[in-house]
Amino acid sequence: MHSSSRFPFGAVSGVLVALGLLSGCGDDVTTETVDLAGLSDRTLTYSHADVDLFEVEQAPGSHRVTVTFSQADGDRCTRLNDGATATFNGQAMRLEQGGVDATAGRDVCLPTRAFFDFDPDAWEALPPTDARIVFQDASATVTLTMKEGQAKRSFTGTATRLLRGQTYSFQWNPTNELLNAAAATLLPEGGAVTAGMTITREGGKITFTVPSQLGAATHLLTLSGTVQGEVTECSGVAACRGSYYHSQEQVVAVQ
Repeated sequence: MHSSSRFPFGAVSGVLVALGLLSGCGDDVTTETVDLAGLSDRTLTYSHADVDLFEVEQAPGSHRVTVTFSQADGDRCTRLNDGATATFNGQAMRLEQGGVDATAGRDVCLPTRAFFDFDPDAWEALPPTDARIVFQDASATVTLTMKEGQAKRSFTGTATRLLRGQTYSFQWNPTNELLNAAAATLLPEGGAVTAGMTITREGGKITFTVPSQLGAATHLLTLSGTVQGEVTECSGVAACRGSYYHSQEQVVAVQ
């Protein structure tokens, strides 16, 4: 992949980097160190970002799984003890222990979370597989399994030439997943303003009509969607939830 000036504003805008929420803290708040058992009352959230950019270097987090423990109640800010590990289907994840951070000039309570950056080409070549996340230390084991969490998401459609006023459809993959939200935009080559389009969803299929007022030109079509993930295993915490986000860009001729 390489940088491109053809669509200077369209590519990076679609990136979803799952960073988790940062909470402001008072100056007198200190970090409370806990072991994994001390996080048993939390909710574990699985966020899957799968962003395919056109002719642009992939931004950090473009293809990333982030698993985040919810924050403590009240004014508490907790940090996971040393010695804990996190794995994604047996592969090591990058674990951030959380706690109070003051490097930005104010105290911020960072959550405990783990990251796994995946290779989209490798995942696309494999059949969908469940994703099993395991946090472990001497005190406890926390397990979260997401149905088909290890799978490349995509939209498929054959249209590379779009006629103004005509309607087109694209299918989300895997096809057994139902879209909770979706969007489609068109950005003219060399332009800075995208044209949003009203879409309809039917299961995993999205349909939109190309605006008749668009000028005939090469455009960057961006499709995006979100699916609520299915949790098949959740242990060691109070609750688990997850979602999958995908966006992709392709060049089309609008006529």
